[in-house]
Amino acid sequence: MVSVAEPGCRRAWQDRFAAVRAHSRWLTQPLSPEDHQLQSMPDASPAKWHLAHTTWFFETLVLRPHAPGYGVFDPAYAYLFNSYYEALGPRHPRPQRGMLSRPTLDEVWAYRAHVDEAIARFVRDADDDTWARVSPTLELGLQHEQQHQELILTDILHAFSLNPVVPVYRSAAEWAAGAGDTDALVSANRPDAPWLRLDGGLTSIGHEAPGFAFDNEQPRHTVWLRPFELAACPVTVREHLAFIDDGGYRDPRWWLSDGWACVQSQGWTAPAYWQAPDTPGGCWQAFGLHGLQPLNLDASASHLSFYEADAHARWAGARLPTEFEWEAAIGAHPQRIGHVWEWTASPYTAYPGFIPTPGAAAEYNGKFMVNQIVLRGGSRFTPRGHARPTYRNFFPPATRWQCAGLRLARDAS
Repeated sequence: MVSVAEPGCRRAWQDRFAAVRAHSRWLTQPLSPEDHQLQSMPDASPAKWHLAHTTWFFETLVLRPHAPGYGVFDPAYAYLFNSYYEALGPRHPRPQRGMLSRPTLDEVWAYRAHVDEAIARFVRDADDDTWARVSPTLELGLQHEQQHQELILTDILHAFSLNPVVPVYRSAAEWAAGAGDTDALVSANRPDAPWLRLDGGLTSIGHEAPGFAFDNEQPRHTVWLRPFELAACPVTVREHLAFIDDGGYRDPRWWLSDGWACVQSQGWTAPAYWQAPDTPGGCWQAFGLHGLQPLNLDASASHLSFYEADAHARWAGARLPTEFEWEAAIGAHPQRIGHVWEWTASPYTAYPGFIPTPGAAAEYNGKFMVNQIVLRGGSRFTPRGHARPTYRNFFPPATRWQCAGLRLARDAS
């Protein structure tokens, strides 16, 4: 992990800390206390739990071991809000987080205020040696909270999608004012050249530049790439509707065996949250944070599983890029990324020479390097400034509740 919180930058870091923590409040502002409690499936978590867990991270990894005299807000929170850190003790079962009606939402906000004040004192008062030692963990905590900010949105979207009254999280205008990304902006900025060509050869992959990176983005290393082409933009809604209209969800030719089993067992006929017209000639709609809206045909198709992305690519006479092809192409041809996470063909594994972050944070990434697929890019739910071309997101291949799509690749002729 590389830290941007070097000695002498304390005020700048404290300002960033305050901004990130304030953004979590902005994201949850439209939610009622009842909304904060919702857990719609085991993979999701209540918004209240996200707010508490990101606070627990700072309390447990920074304040308790490094801030002399720090008073723990509530000893029970160590059990309630640990996520998956075995080294830090037992924890409440993940599928039962929605059962935690206590502590109340007001108590969680008081917890956040307590920890925020303690972090401000620590940043102000820590000696230079302590600051140099702890600042990487502080920075990791900020990046960790930004990851959970995206999860707050994807989790509440899934929960709202199950509500027959079709709740609206925020209007499109409110969202654009606060978060800045809309389908219209993406549709208006599609490049003219449809494919990006790379000649391949020895290519450097991974993070090496100054600034933060997670341990799974390192070390930078060399891979061999054959000549290939990468689509200049992700697949659009219009293009995926053509796959649907051509019987793509009914034709096993395009699907991996596990993917076809999901289609049959789960009844997939379109991406998550998409709704077919009720009458001939009607328009497709999709449920999103702004409620039920007509699909924007020129926006990037989203809420696809890896299996759907792979099937679409095969149907289109192409394939998914490896994560190395994706990174090399985006680095050579800077493109606007960040509307959808983009599935790659790469399993989530360690880079050669991978070294986990020291201490309890060693569990952050490495132990999940099995049965997951790498996604690249970032989505319209990703906080501004959080993603970068070397960022490696990862999810199981059947995941559809994340804002994920695809970009086509093909071997160069």
